[in-house]
Amino acid sequence: MLALAFICRKTVFVSQKCGFSELYSWQRQRNTKNEFCLHDGPPYANGDPHVGHALNKILKDITNRFHMMRGYKVHFVPGWDCHGLPIELKALSELKETQNLSPMEVRQRAKEFAERAIEKQKSAFVRWGIMADWTNCYHTFDRKYEAKQLSIFHKMYDKGYIYQDYKPVFWSPSANTALAEAELEYNQQHVSRSVYIKFPLLKSPPKLTSVIDGSSTVSLLIWTTQPWTIPANQAICYMPDSDYSIVKCANTGECYILAANRVESTAAILDTQFEVISTCKGVDLENGSCAHPTIPGRESPFLPANHVTMAKGTGLVHTAPAHGMEDYSVASHHQLPMDCLVDEGGFFTEAAGPELQNKAVLEEGNEAVIQMLQAAKSLLKEEKCVHSYPYDWRTKKPVIIRASKQWFVNTANIKVTAQELLKKVKFIPASAVNRMLEMLDRRTYWCISRQRSWGVPIPVFYHKTTGESLINSEIIENIIKIVEQQGSDAWWTLPVEQLLPRKVAAKVGSHDVLDYVQGQDVLDIWFDSGSSWAHVLEARKFQFLQLICQRKIPYVRTLVVHGFTLGEKGEKMSKSIGNVVDPDVVINGGQDHSKEPPYGADVLRWWVAESNVFTEVLIGPAVLSAAKDDINKLRNTLRFMLGNMADFNPETDSIPSSEMYVIDQYMLHLLQDYAKKVTEAYKEYDYGKVIRLLQAFHTRDLSNFYFSIIKDRLYCEEEKDPKRRSCQTALAEALDVVVRSFAPILPHLAEEVFQDLPYKKESESVFRSGWINTSSMWKKPGLEEVVEAVCAMRDSFLGSIAGKNALEYEVVIVIDPGLLFELMETLQSEESSSVSQLNEIMMASRTTLLSELPVEMATDENIIKGTFLINLEGGDIREESSYKVIVLPAAKAKCLRCRKYTADSPLSLCPRCTEVIAGK
Repeated sequence: MLALAFICRKTVFVSQKCGFSELYSWQRQRNTKNEFCLHDGPPYANGDPHVGHALNKILKDITNRFHMMRGYKVHFVPGWDCHGLPIELKALSELKETQNLSPMEVRQRAKEFAERAIEKQKSAFVRWGIMADWTNCYHTFDRKYEAKQLSIFHKMYDKGYIYQDYKPVFWSPSANTALAEAELEYNQQHVSRSVYIKFPLLKSPPKLTSVIDGSSTVSLLIWTTQPWTIPANQAICYMPDSDYSIVKCANTGECYILAANRVESTAAILDTQFEVISTCKGVDLENGSCAHPTIPGRESPFLPANHVTMAKGTGLVHTAPAHGMEDYSVASHHQLPMDCLVDEGGFFTEAAGPELQNKAVLEEGNEAVIQMLQAAKSLLKEEKCVHSYPYDWRTKKPVIIRASKQWFVNTANIKVTAQELLKKVKFIPASAVNRMLEMLDRRTYWCISRQRSWGVPIPVFYHKTTGESLINSEIIENIIKIVEQQGSDAWWTLPVEQLLPRKVAAKVGSHDVLDYVQGQDVLDIWFDSGSSWAHVLEARKFQFLQLICQRKIPYVRTLVVHGFTLGEKGEKMSKSIGNVVDPDVVINGGQDHSKEPPYGADVLRWWVAESNVFTEVLIGPAVLSAAKDDINKLRNTLRFMLGNMADFNPETDSIPSSEMYVIDQYMLHLLQDYAKKVTEAYKEYDYGKVIRLLQAFHTRDLSNFYFSIIKDRLYCEEEKDPKRRSCQTALAEALDVVVRSFAPILPHLAEEVFQDLPYKKESESVFRSGWINTSSMWKKPGLEEVVEAVCAMRDSFLGSIAGKNALEYEVVIVIDPGLLFELMETLQSEESSSVSQLNEIMMASRTTLLSELPVEMATDENIIKGTFLINLEGGDIREESSYKVIVLPAAKAKCLRCRKYTADSPLSLCPRCTEVIAGK
């Protein structure tokens, strides 16, 4: 635990010593034409930093650091989304009394809250090692930002993409505002009071008159999960091509009309039996009508509609134009009334009648409607229905669909262009483009008006008497100038005569601007953040999604889509469950370090990088502990390499690659392949693959393989012996490549290693000295055949002595004359040796290489046989050779220095060690 705390403190020291805070400014001043721009979509300034912030910001930082190290001048300006309901609600929750606050009081409170949240989040982002100029950030409440946002609104309005209309939208009674679909979350366990009700037939469809005449009472059967919408009913919809039946109820003798394929299931639900009297097509219901069950004198016509489904209900759909998107479409086509009987708070209005007025539609209002249906003897069945239902993602309470006058973006008109442009963008993962294309195809409009105070105002005025809206280019341009100078507060603080030019009012027939009042709606915060390109990137001729409206290609070349964070068992994070992970606790530890140890920033960054960020990203104690263990293993590998560099200076002590040991050259060959794969993984934003490549290389290729082979050379050869310098040269290159390869992910650890290098460096920071630099001379495919051949024989040897010390044995290798034997001779020219390259790889005390099996060993039971296929020159040279490995106990005594069994007596050193000691 003390070690973890020490590492945690050291990361802070390293970031200060290595100039993390100056790094962004330094790289911006470099003289390079290559530029990489990552636009920072702003997080909400509505609370403390959380792991979702960590996931997003660290992914961006890994990307930026990689491109910076490759020589790009990185453009990254962090920002915050400062307006909107999330911030307003948090700010107001700090007050006891909020009912009588003026808009400016609300705005002031909200801004103060946002400013505090920004400072908290900024401090965390710096602690996580996010590279940026933190003195030059953007905020959506900055007046220049707001002016740019309104200029985007202006351009879209001028092109006819923004309009005002009366239509049903998602409405949050708990927040008193309209919502866009993106602001919803769906509760899969929502319980509604569903009802089966009857609408008495008023006017028989002409084609069914002969069938119905003479029958007892006939009604249409309707099923709905929203009984409160019945007072707003204006029609009953049917599917023209579907079959419908007229049935007689066994219990009451009444006749009902419903879909033919819903007869049996509906009868079962109503606990009765239906006798089918006649069947017809839906089109035969044309020109019929029924009486409204609770409003005397109201007639509801039968209308065809394609949105009617047969999956649930009765195949006949109650249609309330003010409370349904499809209902609205039907009403628009047939010019039905669209009166809304529900106010902004979700209460029935006076127009709904005294029995319903002032009752909440989702609570007592719903109950009152059900009671009215029961009193009218129209209620046949009530039951609970568990289904998916939209909730306000901020207040976590159910929403309704409610018609109101709102401002919209006509996305239908730009849909085709948007889809064409999106197909030119590289999506990561590639499947993400399909989701976005489907979303664009599904949405024909975007509601951009919100009934709140904290936001950028929609620059529209309304006539005090008629309510008619007044907006044009001249008005918008004037408001943009005012906002650029004074900020959007001016909309609420300045008198209308300063906001509305008199000549504009005169043009519409009013000589007095005092006939008008400012609108109170603000723009959806998605419009705020979606306009960030205009403020941050416009000078660089970059453009964002709204430029689709101008038929231009957006600036986006690559779009990376990551998932949300969940608990390590895949469940949503919740304080009640106790699975919320606080990034500050991850880094600095909780109150009880035995339960919540301090891991430091790099563990958080490792978690981000190793996760499959393109789906839901899991985090929890087990995940973080595993990340810590992975980094500790990496640290051990780095510690071994650093520890063996103490007496080595690459400038004076390096050995040319052509003169290095074969196993050292082979390591350089592997290094080049590793560097290439890691670089490609970074380019594809596949940081999980980077981690997998790193782990495989440092554990398998370095620690388990290479280190175990070269330890004898490192520890026992003379300090300046070329043989020792050879593996030190390889270690220095390996350390450099490995550190640079993980530097974008673990910047603190990379700088820590870089600072501990015992030799002079070209720069004081790994990030100021470039990306991985390997030599094409390192690539030697032929070495693979040599080393893999030896390793095949070594595996045979080690497998035969499993669990025992390999130095207690000698090995005899017998290979028939041929290519394999010649390759082995390059590693051991003499017949028997304890210090050859071949013996080093075999890891025995001595290795003997023969071309034929000695007669005295011909019957040895310890002979291990095998074959190896040599494949050189891309397959032009292929030869399969057999080999024999004979394992014998070491014949000599154990050397006290190198521990090999190569000494003449237990009290003496072996010849190699004697020579090294004598040389010293």
